[in-house]
Amino acid sequence: MQLEGISVLFSFIGGLGMFLYGMHVMANGLQHFAGGKMQRLMSFLTQNRLMAILVGTLVTAVIQSSSATTVMVVGFVNAGMLNLSQAVGVIMGANIGTTITAWLVSLSEFGSVLNPEFYAPLLLGIGAFVILFTKSEKKKQIGEILIGFAILFIGLSFMSDAIKPYRDSPIFSNAFTMLGKNPLLAILTGTVVTAIIQSSSASVGILQTLAMNGIVNWKSAVFITLGQNIGTCVTALLSGVGSGRNGKRASVIHLSFNVIGAVLFGIIMYVLFLIFPAWGASTMSSVDISIFHTVFNITCTVVLLPFAEKLVWVSGKLVPGTEETEDELEGSEAKKMAKRLDSRVLGNPLFALATVVQEVSVMGHATCQNLELALAAVSEENPQKAQKVYEREKDINSMEKILTEFLVEVDNLSLTEGQQEQVKNLFYTVSDIERAGDHAENIAELAETLTRNSGSFSKKGKADLELISAQTMQSLQIAVESRETGSVKSANAVRVLEQSVDQLEEEMREKHIRRLSKGKCEPESGVIFLDIISNLERISDHAVNIADYVKAESEAGIPAIRI
Repeated sequence: MQLEGISVLFSFIGGLGMFLYGMHVMANGLQHFAGGKMQRLMSFLTQNRLMAILVGTLVTAVIQSSSATTVMVVGFVNAGMLNLSQAVGVIMGANIGTTITAWLVSLSEFGSVLNPEFYAPLLLGIGAFVILFTKSEKKKQIGEILIGFAILFIGLSFMSDAIKPYRDSPIFSNAFTMLGKNPLLAILTGTVVTAIIQSSSASVGILQTLAMNGIVNWKSAVFITLGQNIGTCVTALLSGVGSGRNGKRASVIHLSFNVIGAVLFGIIMYVLFLIFPAWGASTMSSVDISIFHTVFNITCTVVLLPFAEKLVWVSGKLVPGTEETEDELEGSEAKKMAKRLDSRVLGNPLFALATVVQEVSVMGHATCQNLELALAAVSEENPQKAQKVYEREKDINSMEKILTEFLVEVDNLSLTEGQQEQVKNLFYTVSDIERAGDHAENIAELAETLTRNSGSFSKKGKADLELISAQTMQSLQIAVESRETGSVKSANAVRVLEQSVDQLEEEMREKHIRRLSKGKCEPESGVIFLDIISNLERISDHAVNIADYVKAESEAGIPAIRI
C-alpha cells in the first residue's frame, strides 16, 4: 500500500512536470511563430491606455505568463521605454491574458470528442514528425506548438489519474472545508503556492485538476484563486528589487492592482456565501474556475481603470523619491544606453532583439553626428570641433562594448535560426558603425593637422570635398535608418550612394593629383585631402555593409525587427 502511494505521488509529480514543461514549450513555439508581429505590438504601447490593455492581454496570451509580461514591463519602465501610466494598462491586460491557460485546461470537461486529451497523442506524433522531417522554420515552430499543447494535456491527465483514487478521501474534503471556513487562510494558500512555482497559470491549472475530480468547493476555490492572483506578483516584485524607482513602482502597481481586486472580490464573495451557504459548499468544476478567473480579472480592470493614475500615485507614495529622467542622468550616452539595456527584457527574445536594434540605431546616429562634426572641423578649420569628435568617439567605443556584451546574452537565449542570423548581423553592424566612427576620428585628426600647418584647399578642392562628404553622410544615415526600420528600399539606396562615392573618390583623386603636379595645391594639404576622401570612401563601405545585412535578412525571408 505504501509503495502504491509512492507510485501515485510520482505520477502526480511527473504529470505536474509535463504540464509545466508543455506550457513552456507551447509558449516558446507561439513566441517564435508570432515573429515580428510580437515586436510591433510594442509600438502600440505609446497609444491610449485601452490599447495598452489590449497589448498586455495579447502578449500574455502568447507567452502564457502574466509574471513574465510584468517582469518585462518592469524592465521597460526601468529602461525608460515605458512610463508608469502606460505600464498600468499593460499590467491590467496581463491579468486578463493569463486566463487563456485556464480555459485551455477546462476544455477537458467537454466530451471526449472535444477533450484535448483525446487528441494529445496524435498531436504529439504530428508535432514530432514535423520537427524531425521538415526544414521550414515556420513549420518547425508549428510542430513545437503542437508538442507543447500535447505534453500539457498528457501531464494534466497524469495528475488527474493520480488524484482519482483519493477523491473520496476525507483528507481533501476536510482540507477544502477548512479553507472555505477561513478565507484568509485560503488566500494565503493560493498566494504561497503561486509564489513558489512562480506561475498563476500553473497554480490555477493544479486547482482545476483537483476540481475535475469533484473535490473542490466554491467557497475554498474562490479565495484560493484570489490568492493565486496575488502570488503571481512575487516574480515582478523580485525583479523590481534591482531596478530604479520607476521599475520598483511598476512592480508595486501590479501588487496594488491584484491586492485591491482580491480585497473587493473577497468581501463580495464572502457576503454572497453567507447569504447562499449551499452555493458555497457545492462542488466547483474547472469550467467554473475559468469563468470566475476571467470575470474577476475583467471586472477588476473595468472597475480600476478609471483609477489608473491613482495606482501610479500610490506607487509613488510606497516608493518615494523622484526618478531621474534620461536627460537628467549624469554621464555619457553610453551610460544611458547601459541603463536602457535592462536585463529583464531578456525574458522575451523578441523584445530583447527589438531593444538591441533600437540601441544599435542610437549608436549609429551618434556616429553620424560625429562624422558631421568632423567634416565641420575640416570645412571651418575649427580645432575645438575636432576635440569634441575625440570625446564622442570614446563614448561610441563604450557603446560598442556595451552592445556587444548584451548581444552575447541575447545570443544565448532560445532563438530561431532567423533570429540567430539577425543577432550575428547585429554584431557585424555594431563593428561597422564603430569602424565608421574611427574614420570620422581620423578626419578630425586630419582637420587639426591642416589647421596646425596653416594649410588650405583650393576652391575646386573644397567644392569636391563638400560633394563627396554630403553623399557619404547620406549613405551612413540611410544605412542606420535601414537597420532601424528593416527597410530594403533604404538598403538599396545605400548601395547606389556607395557606388557614387567610390566613383567620386577615384575621379577626385586623379584630379587632385593633376592639381598637385601643376602646383595649384600645396603638397601637404594635398596629402591631407587625399586621406580625407579615402576615409570617406571607407565610411561608405561600412554603410553598405550595414545595409547589406538588412537585404540579406529580407532575401532569406527573416521577419524584419521593427521598433
